[in-house]
Amino acid sequence: MKNFIADTAQIGKGCKFGFNAVICEDVEIGENCFIGHNVVIHPHSKIGDNVRIDDNTVIGKKPLSSPRSIFKIKDNYSPTIIGNQCQIGANVVIYVQCKIGNNNLIADLATIREDTVIGDLNIIGRNVTIENYCQIGNRNKLETNSYITAYSKLEDYCFVAPCAATSNDNYMGRDPERFKHFKGVTIKTGGRIGVNCTVLPGKTIREDAVAAAGAVITRDLPKKQIWAGNPAKNFKEVPKAQLIKYNLDKKK
Repeated sequence: MKNFIADTAQIGKGCKFGFNAVICEDVEIGENCFIGHNVVIHPHSKIGDNVRIDDNTVIGKKPLSSPRSIFKIKDNYSPTIIGNQCQIGANVVIYVQCKIGNNNLIADLATIREDTVIGDLNIIGRNVTIENYCQIGNRNKLETNSYITAYSKLEDYCFVAPCAATSNDNYMGRDPERFKHFKGVTIKTGGRIGVNCTVLPGKTIREDAVAAAGAVITRDLPKKQIWAGNPAKNFKEVPKAQLIKYNLDKKK
């Protein structure tokens, strides 16, 4: 029931630990952090100030690789970095070589793969998966069970509803030609995708565009339009009151 804290770990003032925490060599933890029961923080990871990490969460995990996988294990990964004032829920796994900014909420059961960069003030909901080589900007909201495929980019103020899915492979794993064409999705600033929406590989949701609930996005969506259906077609313009420039929080 005791914690393991490596001799080379640096722990800031005011930190509190649950039972069975494992803090590996050369980990840096800032001031006033809370580390829950059974948390594992892998070597060289860096945690900012005022960070909460709940039970059974793993920070800095190295990836696995099948002989059939296109992603191969690197010899040297840079450490995972967690910014200040982040809240990380229970049973979260954040892989090595992730860089996560300040004031993010990462809810229970979320997974963030290696080589992913996340900005500030994002909400990443329960059981969200963000695959590797993704870029997530600032003030985005990814809701429960949404899936962000590898090589995707979300800019700022994007909204991804529950159970939305994105994809990056048009060949479905058989033709070797597929290795030349992997491409994730792009959601530009203010773009939104609804519940159970599916976005096909390489497609772009442009600024303030909306992919409606259940839509299958087979082409790039123009700015400020709502698209619906399977395959999705233009439904109508986004109402002016819904455009992001009229809804920014001026206080922050």
